[in-house]
Formats: sequence, structure tokens, C-alpha cells
Amino acid sequence: MIEPSTDLPVTPRTGRFFVLLGVFVCAACGLVYELELVALASYLIGDSVTQASVVLSVMVFAMGIGSLLAKRLRCRAAAGFGLVEAALALVGGLSAMALYAAFAWTGDQGEVWAGGSRYLLVAFSLAIGLLIGAEVPLLMVLMQRIRRQDPSGAVSDLFAADYVGALVGGLAFPFLMLPLLGQLTGALITGAVNVIAGTALVFGLFRRDLSLRGRWVLLAANVTVLGVLASAAVLAGDFEAAARRAVYGKDVRVAVQTDVQEVVLTGGRHDSLDLYLDGRLRVSGRDEHRYHRALVGPAMTGRHARVLVLGGGDGLAAREVLRHPGVRRVDVVELDPGVVRLARRDPALAELNEHVYRDRRVRVVYADAFRWLRSPPRTYDVVISDLPDPGITASAKFYSQEFYGLAWRALADGGRLAVHAGPMADRPHVFWTVEATLRAAGLRTAPYRVDGRISGFAAGPEREPAGASAPRDWGFVLAARSRPVLAPPGTAALLRVSVESAERTRMRGLTPSTLVHPRYAN
Repeated sequence: MIEPSTDLPVTPRTGRFFVLLGVFVCAACGLVYELELVALASYLIGDSVTQASVVLSVMVFAMGIGSLLAKRLRCRAAAGFGLVEAALALVGGLSAMALYAAFAWTGDQGEVWAGGSRYLLVAFSLAIGLLIGAEVPLLMVLMQRIRRQDPSGAVSDLFAADYVGALVGGLAFPFLMLPLLGQLTGALITGAVNVIAGTALVFGLFRRDLSLRGRWVLLAANVTVLGVLASAAVLAGDFEAAARRAVYGKDVRVAVQTDVQEVVLTGGRHDSLDLYLDGRLRVSGRDEHRYHRALVGPAMTGRHARVLVLGGGDGLAAREVLRHPGVRRVDVVELDPGVVRLARRDPALAELNEHVYRDRRVRVVYADAFRWLRSPPRTYDVVISDLPDPGITASAKFYSQEFYGLAWRALADGGRLAVHAGPMADRPHVFWTVEATLRAAGLRTAPYRVDGRISGFAAGPEREPAGASAPRDWGFVLAARSRPVLAPPGTAALLRVSVESAERTRMRGLTPSTLVHPRYAN
């Protein structure tokens, strides 16, 4: 039986309030750690569904183990809770920095990094889950030390405060912490809040439960943790700059975190420029012209007065569209205003896209392409889908039967849709699943490929490791309500060869991808 304390510095009612407040703060911090791991793992490793499943399942399992292990600390609940919070603040606060460091300085090891990163992710999920799981049993003991009450009532109070804290932490992470603090500093500040809350609760209410030596040990541990987190926060800017140089090279010119993604530009000239979105190379000035001409050119054969570009905020697809006479209007639907802003203002990128956004025929709509296609204001002669590859989980919806059904509705009679479907030689199953999905949406298709890639941009869900060879080709599908014709001026011979080469790799009997059952694997 746990006897209530008779020497609290406050009334039992006030003490109970402070314990529940501690539960609230600790729960908010715990959920932030979970979301931080999910977000960073999705960015560094790819496939957000898999990473979220790994983090959450391992963490919930570890919380159960942590609750069992906390039984050993019940006789010294105050000291145990203080040490648990110090350890949780240290591990959780440094988790993002440790994962990013491993990514930056071991990323050139290719598959070694891919496997090792998952082990590191599991290790952090396990450690954080164990410590979070130990909190509630110890807090239950501390509640009973303040005022004995029915266990069911105490559990209800604790879990109510815990769930409300989790709600606040879950909402604060995407809407407040990420845009204002970023992933690294946000995790460190969360750790600092965590250790301060734990220290204040133990020393404010239960310091008399600790021996003199216990007080000094606990105080030293908490001050040390707070000092480590504060030092890491001070150095976070230099650390991030060094890690970014290790990932992208020394010539990083622009690195911004927009509301949608991290955008990095390297290279000082348009022909050496590289554009990275969330760590993945999306544009390379060395060979982007071949990619964009192959994507746009075939679709522009025939009527092309009104053209819709889905994605392509860098302006490069629109540049190719405007090279064809007779274009009266180009609508670009881009989710991230930050990319368009760079395409307008950055000298190298603006030179590469030939200042396309100065042309009055080009109009930009900031929206999710899927949602926007549900009610387009007009039909188009040509639709260009210049979106991230389907191997990235968040992009799978843009390669679904439902999405292509919406695109079919946006096409005028005789209109054509051009889709980048990933490298055909390196990921044939993904490519031919895209083609099968287009056919399932009622479109006639003509697949083709362009060989001889130099860079690894638009290569899929994984960042190309340093020193690794780029994928061998780009794969495209031209689709139309009627039979599409691949005969763009100046590239007919090249594309005839590419069509024949593509057909020799055809995979038959593939199931179309849908929103509820995506068929693309990382």
C-alpha cells in the first residue's frame, strides 16, 4: 500500500494538478520524438508508410516493456522518474542529429547506409519507447503519494492528461516546430522542455523523498543533459551546414526549408546546377534538357494551344512547351511556392528555364495536382505530368488509376498526356505498372525511353550515393484518348528506336495501381 506523503510543500489538490501537468508535458514531448523519427526517416530513407510503421510499432512494443521494467523503480519513484526523464530528453533530443549525422557521413556507402540506417532508426525507437513506457507507472505512484484514490480514477486522470498532451504535441510538430525551428533544433528544444519539466516536478514536489546524495546525483544528471542539449542547439547551425556539404558537396548556394520540403541548389552556373528536393536530385543542368525534351516533345505533336503542366515548378517543362509555335496558354500546377520563387529569382535556375515565368502565357496555380484536377477550369490539348517518381510513397497517388481518370477528363478531344514513369531498365515493374494503370483509366498508350543518362535525377525514392552510376535511361508514356503518335519534329528517329527498345521489355499481366491499393514498391 502506498501511503500519501504528509510533507508536501503544497496542498494535495495543487500537487495533483502539477503531476497531471507533468504528464501533459511529457506526453507532448514523447509524441514529438515519435513524429520527429518518422519525418526524418521518411526524408532520409524514403517510403514514409514503411518508416512510420517501423517507428510506431517498435515504439508501442517498447512502451509495454518499459512499463514492466518500471516496477523495479516503484520504491524510489521520484528518483526513478527524474532519471527516466533525463535519459528520455537526452536520447530523444539528440535522435534527429544522430540520424542526420549517420546519413551525411556514411551515405556514400550505399546499401550499407540503407541497412544501417534502419537499424539505427529501430534502436532509437526502442530506446525512446522503453523510457516513455516507464513514465506512467512511476507517475501513478507519485499521484498516490500525494493523495490516495481509487486506482481506476487515477488511471483515468493520468491517461486523460497523457492523451491531451499527445494531441498538443502532435499538432505543434507540423504546424509550429517544423516551420519555425526545423527538425534538429526542434528535437533539441523538445528535449530541453522534457528535462526541465521532469526536474521541476521531482524537486518541486518530491525532493524530500530523495536522500541528499540522491538529490545531487539527480541534479547533476539533469544539468548535464540540459548542458549537452544547449550546446548541441548552439552548434546545430554549423552542424547542419557541415552535414549538408557532406551530402551535396561544397558548392551549396541555396538551402531553404519551405512549408512543403527542403530545397537545395548547388552549382554556380546553369550547366552545373543541381536542384535537390528533400535530399533527392530532381534537376541536373548536365542533362535535364534531354529529359524535358523527351517528356514534352512527343505530346506536342498535334493541337497544343492550351497546355497543362502538373508539377514542374522549376519551369523547365514549361520552357520546352513554349518552344513550340502556337502555344497560347500554359498552366503550371505546383504545390510548393518556394520552388517557383527560386525558379523566378535564382540567376542560374532562371537562366536554365530561360526566364519562363516572365512570359504572360504562363500562369501558376499553387495546389495539389490531384485535388486541382477534380475541378479544372478548362480542358487542355496537352497535359504534362512532371511529378516525383511513383516509388516515393507520397507520390503514388499521382500514378493511380483515379488520378489518370481525372487527367482523362481534363483532356480535350484528341488531347495527349505525357507521363514520366521512372527508369525502364532499372525498375521495369514500376514502369510497366504505370503503363498498365494508364490503360486501365481508358487511355491508349505508347511507351518510350531515352538512353544515356548522365546524372541520377528523377531516379526514384532513394538518393543516389556518391560514386554510384546513374540509372541508364528515362522511361515515358504518351497517352491519349485515341492512338497517340510519336513523331515530334527533330526527334522522330530517336524516338522510333526508343519505342522499339521499350516494347522489347514489356511486362504483361500487371495489375493497375489504385488509391486504396498502390502497386509501387520502394
